Amino acid sequence: AGRNTDKDFLHFLDIALGSAHEVDYCFFLIFELGYIEADIYEEGRSKIDSVKAKLIKLIKIIRK
Repeated sequence: AGRNTDKDFLHFLDIALGSAHEVDYCFFLIFELGYIEADIYEEGRSKIDSVKAKLIKLIKIIRK
């Protein structure tokens, strides 16, 4: 029972945000190493940035 607290959820969101930063960096590396082209990189970065922004917004709302 006591695992569904805001504190637990915030911890989960912090981990998710860290993972999103890792994905962002890995995506940058595969672009820099020439495995994907610029248009694919830009599209992917846009989606990654969107996910990170949503996570940050949710974290801020819950921390209020």
